Amino acid sequence: VQLAESGGGLVQPGGSLNLSCTASGSIYSIDDIAWYRQGPGNEREFVAIRTSGGSTNYDYSVEGRFAISRVNAENTVYLQMSSLKPEDTAVYYCNARGYDSHGKTFDSWGQGTQVTVSS
Repeated sequence: VQLAESGGGLVQPGGSLNLSCTASGSIYSIDDIAWYRQGPGNEREFVAIRTSGGSTNYDYSVEGRFAISRVNAENTVYLQMSSLKPEDTAVYYCNARGYDSHGKTFDSWGQGTQVTVSS
């Protein structure tokens, strides 16, 4: 199962960006799909998750500013980011876990998309 992110770029503080991630391959079902990020010199950290049941959870640092949504029929997850801050600068990664068409579990990562918040 492959994941492809898009939508990163350069934005001024206070601005907005929308990221998307689409899964492809031999997918039977996707359980959880999430966003993580890794800033300069930092460990990769959790940002947001949306489960197949529709539950969402956010890191406290993005709560109220970011929104995760999912279109199951398209195997796509979106991350709407607003009120961006310089500390949101990072490479954003998509992660998906589920079952492939052979009944095996998968835990896949995308290659990441750069988000830079700077004036």
